[in-house]
Amino acid sequence: MTSAPLTYTSAAGRWTLLATILGSALAGIDATVVNVALPAIGADLDADFTALQWTVSAYALTLASFILLGGTLGDRFGRRRVFLVGVVWFAGASGLCGLAINAEMLIGARALQGVGAALLTPGSLSILQSSFRSRDRARAIGAWSGLGGVATAVGPVLGGWLVDVASWRWVFLINLPLAAVVVVVALRHVPESRDPGAEGTHADWGGGVLGALALAGLTFALIESGAGAAHVLPALAVGLVGALLFWWRERRADYPVLPLDVFAAGQFSATNAVTFFVYGGFGALFFLLVVHLQVVAGFGPIASGSSLLPVTVIMLLLSSRSGALAARIGPRLQMSAGPLVAALGVLLLARVGAGASYVVDVLPGVAVFGLGLAIMVAPLTAAALAAAPPEHAGMASGVNNAVARTGGLLAVAAIPLLAGIGVDSYDSPAFADGYRHALWISAAILVGAGVLAGLVVRNDLLDDDDADADADEASRGRAEASQLPHCAVGAPPLLGACDHERQACRR
Repeated sequence: MTSAPLTYTSAAGRWTLLATILGSALAGIDATVVNVALPAIGADLDADFTALQWTVSAYALTLASFILLGGTLGDRFGRRRVFLVGVVWFAGASGLCGLAINAEMLIGARALQGVGAALLTPGSLSILQSSFRSRDRARAIGAWSGLGGVATAVGPVLGGWLVDVASWRWVFLINLPLAAVVVVVALRHVPESRDPGAEGTHADWGGGVLGALALAGLTFALIESGAGAAHVLPALAVGLVGALLFWWRERRADYPVLPLDVFAAGQFSATNAVTFFVYGGFGALFFLLVVHLQVVAGFGPIASGSSLLPVTVIMLLLSSRSGALAARIGPRLQMSAGPLVAALGVLLLARVGAGASYVVDVLPGVAVFGLGLAIMVAPLTAAALAAAPPEHAGMASGVNNAVARTGGLLAVAAIPLLAGIGVDSYDSPAFADGYRHALWISAAILVGAGVLAGLVVRNDLLDDDDADADADEASRGRAEASQLPHCAVGAPPLLGACDHERQACRR
């Protein structure tokens, strides 16, 4: 069910763009802006480092677990409807975060926030794809990506200002009026749409829950490892059993949230393995750098929140060109070189210590790191989409996004453990040593990802010369993936599922 297509220059088209940009920005900003507030949260709630890890990981865990299910629900019950449910859910959870009286309440509310983000994130781009006429769709998606990148860049700066002049609670409470604007605009101007091929399907709630259980068990075991085997072994058991049950469920479900046959393509599995390690290498940096700049280098919340702004600027300027280059020469070179350049940036940032200067000590590493991201992210996203069968083009994008988020989630849980950052060390001199070791580990992971890409990624993935008519939709998706500015560094962009994909997933 789809209304008349929108045009880019129409009032309805502009209002629809506003709603989707603000909605996706809510979830994207919250994935990073909270890092700026972590020291203030720890001081106010008397939270140790483990609680701060959970503050970040609880959100990432539920978002990674349910984002594929969120896309399915939108196709089945209406993209605008599920998008609005996600926005309202996200706003309610944000209110709970802002009112949290202890770390446990904050962590629980963050997990709820992630569920809301999983509902609204797939819908924002799917609404654009289904609502705009074909000749205006690329322009609308480009505006969505570019302006969303600007919002993501401004978010940490705004968060730092709120922490500095008011309270960390306003980092969450500010979401409420923004969500209200999204709801009003969407109800009045955004057309409803759904996938006709999804009629009669059933949402794979069991798959979503089992996937979350598997990730939760592994994450708990990593973060709580300092509590001893009595806590770790049961959590590992839960994670393993959850993973086995998830595999069993997805093999037999009529409408699986993750059709496992998409991994039958060896290049798809290989490209997602590179994605996992690349975003794992990023995850610990984004988590630790802003905290380190405040508790060790002496930066204020605004300065630390602004520290990664050049990354977004560089990606805005260069990512589309990088994607176009990969379409001409193949993705292997950039997917290999990009992680190595990013690793060099991480090593430069590992040198930041007490009394550091932003221009001399921080900016060079941030700039090199941003250049590495611009080199590799667009080719990586396009290659992951190209490696899947054409009938699974939309699902391939969703899986790649979820894999990236899972890599970041597990990195935040595991790398501080490997670096020796203890429960009470984030506000002590010991944090500086742990930070440096953690970034060395992150750099090693990125180097490994670059080597892996050089060994396993084929250079003909983006070669469409021999593509038949059935692959036209996937080819258009690859073109969109290579041309998006790719400003959201938390995960690759989601490209909505093709209308015929749900039929292909049926058994």
